[in-house]
Order: sequence, then structure tokens, then C-alpha cells
Amino acid sequence: MKKIIKMVLASSITLLCFSCYYDEFPAEEAVIIDPAEEVLFSKDIIPIFESYNCAQCHNASRDPDLRAGNEYTSLVPTYVVANNVSTSRLYIQLAINKHRELDATSLALIKEWINRGALRN
Repeated sequence: MKKIIKMVLASSITLLCFSCYYDEFPAEEAVIIDPAEEVLFSKDIIPIFESYNCAQCHNASRDPDLRAGNEYTSLVPTYVVANNVSTSRLYIQLAINKHRELDATSLALIKEWINRGALRN
């Protein structure tokens, strides 16, 4: 009987040791935006909101209001801090929470737009 208890205990400990591990997720591919390339709100950022249908939820009844013509004034300065992506609520929501599963290129464009001054251009 003691032998069976020892075997059960040993196999339980072994099972416990090998069952506790962390999954390693592949690192996301870094997208680098060419510093010489302009990042324009009208040409690069608004199309992201349109392609992900952001205005479907973010309309007059939900902030930020991302309906056509309202995007910039609804985002800056409440959700976007120019030149500071680490305190911009828009970027944090999109990057950390994987909101709407935004692709890496779109996220990189938003990051660059913010870091380059979040201009209304």
C-alpha cells in the first residue's frame, strides 16, 4: 500500500511540475514607418476608422465620436496627446486591449501620427 501511495504522489508531483508552463506567443512583427514618409490624418488615419467601421459604435452616443467630420475634434486632446503615444488613450486602447483586432500596419500608422504631433492634415 505504501508503494502505491509513493507512486501516486511521485506521479502527481511530476504531472504538476510539467503542467505549469507559460505559452510563448510569437512576437508581433514590427512595422516601421519610413521617417521621410508623411503620415496624414486625412489620408492615413481616417481610412483606418472607415475600414474597421469604427463609427458603427463610436457615434453621437459613444465617445469618441468617429463619424465623418467629427474624428479629429473628438480625439484631440481628450484621447490623443500629441507627441506622446504612451499617454494617448486611443493608442493604449487599440494596442494593449487589441480593440477590433487592429492590424499591425494600422496601429503603427496611428502611433506615428501621434508621435509626429497628431496634426489635422
